[in-house]
Amino acid sequence: MKSTFKSDHPVTNEAAKVATGQTLDQWFVALDKIDGLKQGRRAINNLLYEQKVDPWWCATIAVEYEKHHDVRKKDGLFEGYFVCATKTIAAPPAEVFAAWSSGPELSKWFGVVTKAEVKDGGAFENKDGDRGKFLRVRENKDIRMTFENKGLSAPTQVDVQFQDKGKGKTGLLVNHTRIQTRPEADGLRAAWAVALDNLKAACEV
Repeated sequence: MKSTFKSDHPVTNEAAKVATGQTLDQWFVALDKIDGLKQGRRAINNLLYEQKVDPWWCATIAVEYEKHHDVRKKDGLFEGYFVCATKTIAAPPAEVFAAWSSGPELSKWFGVVTKAEVKDGGAFENKDGDRGKFLRVRENKDIRMTFENKGLSAPTQVDVQFQDKGKGKTGLLVNHTRIQTRPEADGLRAAWAVALDNLKAACEV
């Protein structure tokens, strides 16, 4: 996928003040007062949403709050951001899964693939610099894979689900997690939107 890792908005105190009425530092103090780390992301997002904070900033404040306190997972990385992309495709799950199943098929929508071993433990790589390993492949059901790119600061993970919606249609759900920075998350969200449009076009020919 062609990705441009650029944030939709600056992640700064000044930008947060304009968009939300408070700086990031002020939000962090407010969240400390309610024991935000113990409350967790969902509670933080709900609190911010109730105060009419834009969803983009809700997620940003919650993630940056964890980073502010240097909360890391066992692998030493932040939980980070996540991207969720969905697409309904007028083709049955077997046909949509087939579009993920080999280099030539992936090249139609995922970037020109130079390596693709679509099986448990197999690897993939394309000319856009994307690479990774397939951790789990269940035909017509789901795929789990790592995802790396020279523009990303750390490896990430992608989970793909193929949902049978009946009448020859598939609901495709892509969850891309462990993204370390906001520019990376926004870039990947845009890249997946284009990629899934291309996938839909390839499957509905």
